[in-house]
Amino acid sequence: MSDTTRKPDTREKALDINLDSGRYGTFAEIGAGQEVVRWFFAVGGAAGTIAKSMSAYDMQVSDDIYGSAKRYVSRERLEAMLEHEHRLNLSRLDEARGQETAFFAFADTVAARSFKGGRECHGWMGIRFQARPRGGDNQIVVHVRMLDIEAVQQQEALGIVGVNLVYAACRQAQDPEAAVASLLDGLSPERVEIDMIDVSGPEFQDVDNRVLTLKLVQLGYTREAMFAAKGQPVLPAEALYKKAPLIQRGGFRPPTLMNKDMQRCALEAFSRDLQPAGSDIVALLEISLASLTVEGEVDLQDFLVRADMLEAAGYIVLVSNHAEDHRLVSSVARLTAAEIGVVLRADALRDLFDEASYAALDGEVLEAFGALFKTRVKLYVYPVRDRESGQLLTAGTMKLKPPMQSLHEFLLARRSLVDLEGYDERCLDLMPHDALARIRAGDPSWQRMLPEPVVELIKERAMLGYR
Repeated sequence: MSDTTRKPDTREKALDINLDSGRYGTFAEIGAGQEVVRWFFAVGGAAGTIAKSMSAYDMQVSDDIYGSAKRYVSRERLEAMLEHEHRLNLSRLDEARGQETAFFAFADTVAARSFKGGRECHGWMGIRFQARPRGGDNQIVVHVRMLDIEAVQQQEALGIVGVNLVYAACRQAQDPEAAVASLLDGLSPERVEIDMIDVSGPEFQDVDNRVLTLKLVQLGYTREAMFAAKGQPVLPAEALYKKAPLIQRGGFRPPTLMNKDMQRCALEAFSRDLQPAGSDIVALLEISLASLTVEGEVDLQDFLVRADMLEAAGYIVLVSNHAEDHRLVSSVARLTAAEIGVVLRADALRDLFDEASYAALDGEVLEAFGALFKTRVKLYVYPVRDRESGQLLTAGTMKLKPPMQSLHEFLLARRSLVDLEGYDERCLDLMPHDALARIRAGDPSWQRMLPEPVVELIKERAMLGYR
């Protein structure tokens, strides 16, 4: 008896598409050889699938075909390639065979390892396709990073991802989450990272790109993903290129005026500390996968509610699979050469100095703090009021047990820990869990605890148990 649960391998996927007389299209590849289309030629039957295969390596040739571009390995260039090739397919072939053929255009533009070395190995890959003859245009775009050391291995991995993408478009468009999960079939995240996906078109009209973004993190295909207003996916490396990230971690269920005040104070302090002065800052609110997980399962609806609220408040949202602060900072540090700021409450800072939290690390607390407190990282500390005494807990007033107190004092003297100033005392007690409890209890005072756009969104959509 055959195993119906076995995934088809790369060869089987390419052959399946070749044998489908209803699919016909173009492959245009720049930068790492024609590694994707090679699979379709190698397995046989390519004449039934490939209308044209091409590569425009020379910049002038590429510009002549697709128009000029500031960068050749960019989404802008990929979109131009997809538009040009798909439009040509329709103009040349629709009259002759459009009634029974669904056309597609696959493209990639890649910077793989070269003899010169030293450059980032990454690329943009996409497919524009009809799900049925003379149907509307759909599109899937992904950004990939090749992590293999040797160029030939990078080329091999790129070819496999490309075949997976073509197969996902032709066979799995009705199940986008399964399509995302299949993109690294035959590979591992140690060889290729996929850190952005964006789908559009009539086949995906009910698909939320934020769910697919979260899926990339959940599957381990990337360490973090990012999106901005209206759920638009953002490539983290591009958003942070030559910019200084200021990160606030939290559950944000819901985001309160305290979170807003924390970010305001930290932005002012970070701007003063940044070298060189005047550097661009990207303010991010980060949600970890751990905070979205209940009994081993990620709550997608809860994630979308939080994301909607943060977007309503105007924030760029970062989703990561890093439960620990030092892992998050180390991961973000690989995306930017600029300084990094992290804003947190004083009680969270106190928890950070809990030695027991680092027992599983070989270097224990020193390993974690070495990763967290890099020379270009500062933690900006927002005060916490003790509800019984009314006293403020700050980085400066915090008392810890030896030897952590000595480490704490060293970091203060080094200005790796910075107490925030100019905070609004009215915001100190506006805790998210308190606001959530009031929403569910029908206590209207919650409306004074949240930014106005978030209040309106919660009321409009009856979020978080609002009645």
